[in-house]
Parts: sequence; C-alpha cells; structure tokens
Amino acid sequence: MEAANKGSKEANGRSLGFMISLPFEKGANQYVDRNLSFKFHYFFTRKFWLIYLSLAFIVLPGGFGTLDELMEILTLKQCKKFKRNVPIVLIGKDFWSGILNFKKLAEYGLISQDDLNGIFITDCIDEAYNHVITHLKKPCYLSDAKSKFK
Repeated sequence: MEAANKGSKEANGRSLGFMISLPFEKGANQYVDRNLSFKFHYFFTRKFWLIYLSLAFIVLPGGFGTLDELMEILTLKQCKKFKRNVPIVLIGKDFWSGILNFKKLAEYGLISQDDLNGIFITDCIDEAYNHVITHLKKPCYLSDAKSKFK
C-alpha cells in the first residue's frame, strides 16, 4: 500500500491510510495524510470502508489479506451489491493464473461468464489505467457516482 500512497503524494493527491491493529503492523507510512489515517480493530470494518469509498479496484499480487479483500469485492459485485458496475483490475497475469483458476470455477458452474467478464487481468499498467479511466468516463457511471455522494 505504501507505493500507492507515495504515488498519490507525488501526484499532489490526497493519500488515505486504512490500518489494522495487529501486533506486527507498524503505523501509517510517511505518505499518508495524517488527517486521513484510520486504524481499525476488525478486518470487516476496514474492508467495508475500503470498498464503500472506492470507485474502482486495482489489485496487485499479495497474500491472504489481499485474497480476502479480492474475494469480498468479487462476491459483492456478483451479488450486485454495488450501486454501480465497478471496474476490477488484477495486475500480474502469471501470478493470478497460478493462484486462482476463474475459468475452472465457470466450468463447474460456480460463477458465470458475466462474472468473468467483470475481471480485467493485465501485466501492463497503461492497460490497467486505460481500462479504469474508460470505465469511469461512461455517462451512467458518472451520474451514479455523483448521486452516491450527495
């Protein structure tokens, strides 16, 4: 998460930090705006705020925590719990194909082709960026996003 916070700061953006209280976790990194730094005791409350405030999801290779957050996002999208169709981008084709076999889940009838179509997997940062920006520029998406924050 530090790399995302650093990139946000370097682009003169605001940088949020959603920490979890764990014995081995340190505090917020140096790039988090102090007034936008939040510490959670429970994973579910942290996930709620991470997901609720997001207009898109870009997921990089990670461990159990990353997989937990990704599965929550995919489940919410599958069950149509988002107010809009959020883009989900996974960076690292080799990593994700070795960890999760989405096509096999579809073959077993556990997820649909629509579920698969909602996941964009790439190795290219520019492709990821363009996918998200194109999605966010859709007129219906913009009106939905504005109505959420009224």
